[in-house]
Amino acid sequence: MSGHSKWHSIKHKKGAADAARGKLFAVLIRQIEVAARTGGGDPATNATLRTMVQKARDSSLPVDTIQRAIRRGTGEEEGVTYESVTYEGYAPGGVAVIVQALTDNRNRTSAEIKNLFSRNGGSFAEPGAVSWQFERKGVVEVDKSADEDELMLVAADAGAEDVQDTGETWHVTTPPTDLHAVRTAIEEAGFTVKSGDLTMIPTTVVELSQESQAKTVLRLMDVLEDHDDTEAVYANFDIPDAVLEAVSS
Repeated sequence: MSGHSKWHSIKHKKGAADAARGKLFAVLIRQIEVAARTGGGDPATNATLRTMVQKARDSSLPVDTIQRAIRRGTGEEEGVTYESVTYEGYAPGGVAVIVQALTDNRNRTSAEIKNLFSRNGGSFAEPGAVSWQFERKGVVEVDKSADEDELMLVAADAGAEDVQDTGETWHVTTPPTDLHAVRTAIEEAGFTVKSGDLTMIPTTVVELSQESQAKTVLRLMDVLEDHDDTEAVYANFDIPDAVLEAVSS
């Protein structure tokens, strides 16, 4: 479990996830609109939309809000047109960072994200500079009550690549195209799925063993994630548990 993921778990325990609920809903709505506009409004034939709709349901986004977002995406209702953009950069210590955003003004968002990097010890990078250090994967989060051996058997039969113990849940990693099939198989086997989403997993990690450096990197992660247009932030750092505990206390 990467340091980035562990930090998110700690923030959740501290209540940050609840405080960000309004932004989460806004991001989910934008994701649905973009998916519907690019691939059509039928989740049965649009795999990306199906994933985003399920993600929204996992987060308790109201069904009527989901349907309105789909209609805006297909043009049946008026709305702002958003586009998906990806930014790359470095955090202190050579940590690779990918920022995925949904924006109605590419120039404004690019300038603001670049400014956040520079004001928080990081640096903006050209497209492709750091993305090669990540792999796109699907991750299904399963309740810890699941028996590990049984879960691994079901997941592997459905096409999953790995099952990891994250402490409070199981993370089942899949190829991007198999996310829906693996999730469905796990649910049909009677296991409780908490979430399922596409993500970027680092192929190599940079360990941040000094508390001061860890604080600087996490500060940059926080300001990038807090930006109104940010959809997701991925980074390849790892922080030893003792350092992470000291930083989060």
